[in-house]
Amino acid sequence: MGTDRRSSRVRMLVAEQAVRRGARVGVVDVCTAAVAALPVGGAGLSAMYRSAPSHPLCSTDAISEQLEELQLTLGEGPCVDAFLHGSAVLTPDLLTRDLQNRWTVFADAALEAGARAVFALPLQLGAISPGVLDLYADVPTALDSEELADALAFADLATLVLLDTRIDETGAPTGGPMPDRSFEDLGAYRAEIDQASGMLTAQLGVGIEEAFVRLRAYAYMRGRRLADVAADVVARRVRFSPDAEPNEEPNEEDERT
Repeated sequence: MGTDRRSSRVRMLVAEQAVRRGARVGVVDVCTAAVAALPVGGAGLSAMYRSAPSHPLCSTDAISEQLEELQLTLGEGPCVDAFLHGSAVLTPDLLTRDLQNRWTVFADAALEAGARAVFALPLQLGAISPGVLDLYADVPTALDSEELADALAFADLATLVLLDTRIDETGAPTGGPMPDRSFEDLGAYRAEIDQASGMLTAQLGVGIEEAFVRLRAYAYMRGRRLADVAADVVARRVRFSPDAEPNEEPNEEDERT
């Protein structure tokens, strides 16, 4: 299946879940749709940071909720490795000896919780990784190439939804309905936010992770979509300074009023 066709199908499945909930599209819809489409029993998603506490955002059932909490509490497991290394961690069977040695505490705790296979897929947009999508099965399970491609497409969409949703202190989504353009072309969306973060590294003299944190904080404080703020930065309508609040350049309409 082609990439565009796969992405369109995944977007449709996620949108259908949101319609069933009667709410805007959120990461919970990505998790629920992934469970329905893949040979897994549950899914969870955590927001993860290198310089701040990570926290679970959603889970589809009690087992996936335990897996998210376990990994973030213990600091080990496929979710942690996927985030640190920026690549998918696929564990078809947690009883494999090398996994028992690799995650000495998590492996046993996950098995006790009811998981036998775990697949951790990092959420990535350029150099930015805001979290990890975890899938689990209660029996030994291997994803074939098509299933893995679908899982990665769900992770791609989860990235966009997460980055485009304001998150309050509890990790709960806030604000009004998400515009349809949340499902616009993935490449264009990535490019603009990545470009804006890159511009901030020069303006602020910081790394890409810190630049993204500043970009998202600015959007959160003003109740704006991350994509809209990124567009303003790229168009030079907003400029960040290391020693002052970001400077918003007036547009032509503002200047006439």
